Amino acid sequence: MTDLRNEMDSDLDQNYSLNSNADPKNMQELTIYVQNLLQNVQDKFQTMSDQIITRIDDMGNRIDDLEKSIADLMNQAGIEGQVPEK
Repeated sequence: MTDLRNEMDSDLDQNYSLNSNADPKNMQELTIYVQNLLQNVQDKFQTMSDQIITRIDDMGNRIDDLEKSIADLMNQAGIEGQVPEK
């Protein structure tokens, strides 16, 4: 009996996913549709959040590299630690 119930739920999940054109006919189908919708929104939000964090980390690394390059250039030019004249 439990297997049949799980199989029915699985079929309903497939039939009422966001890509389906079928309209929910009862409360269970509507509940599954809304759960799928919310899960898809959450998944997309998590993906975008991960991408933003990765880009911020990459930007931080680039800034660190740029600061090191500037410090190296200043050392080569012999202007390390000099205060500009007024």
